[in-house]
Amino acid sequence: MSDPSTATAADPQARIAAYLSSSGLASRRPQVVALTGDASDRRYFRVVLDGGESIVLALHAAKEAGDRPLGSYILSSMSRQMIHLGRPDDGLSLIELAQVRQDRQTPTVRAMLSTVRARALAKLNRPQDCQAAVRTAEDHFTDSDPANDPGWITYFDEADLYGDTGHALLGVALDGHYVTDTRDRLHRAITGYPDNQARSRAFALGKLAILELAQGDPTSGVRYAGQALAADATLHSARAVADLKALDTALSLRCTIPGAQDVRHQIQQTVRV
Repeated sequence: MSDPSTATAADPQARIAAYLSSSGLASRRPQVVALTGDASDRRYFRVVLDGGESIVLALHAAKEAGDRPLGSYILSSMSRQMIHLGRPDDGLSLIELAQVRQDRQTPTVRAMLSTVRARALAKLNRPQDCQAAVRTAEDHFTDSDPANDPGWITYFDEADLYGDTGHALLGVALDGHYVTDTRDRLHRAITGYPDNQARSRAFALGKLAILELAQGDPTSGVRYAGQALAADATLHSARAVADLKALDTALSLRCTIPGAQDVRHQIQQTVRV
């Protein structure tokens, strides 16, 4: 990383180094990576620290660059983090902030933001509002034109739309709301993910397994749980471990179903690795 004393407006790496030094965050061994995943794009960076500070720093970078859509993406990441931490009300506030000035966002970006809002609403036990947000996401996606999208949203295709909306609806489907719709969306995501998105397919299979175990056909739920484990052998991230533990809990309530205990053993072995 560059010497903070040489920081200039034309040298974003040095500016970030200067900020980390002056804020005291440098002592936390930050890792600076290209925010968009494109090493040739030197405008946007993610500073990886504990908690949410890394995302906040990236948001400042987007604001300074005058890139409001990118700022909305970062706010959506902050919202996802709050939802994951069990703070859906904060997550809803953040995603609604991200949705300000949607006239400056492409339909694909609007669709992605709406899926995050749906997830927050599900966690707040607002099933009708969650379903409305899902429909809004679909409406926006219908107008998508990849040629007009910024590079950082190109990952969001139809499979992601169904995966994210199915994930959002799962939060209310477990209480009996929109079960068929949730199942259909997860199925479409699973069949839509290409081979190079095995992790996304595994996550969707795990969610479908939980749905079937709780509200559908438990035998199918056990089968989908096994397929989720087989789909990707690298499920060791914090998110993956949390999902596997949720799947293990769902299986524990159906432990008399043939194969359930075997899959639970595989999960427990995977989590311990």
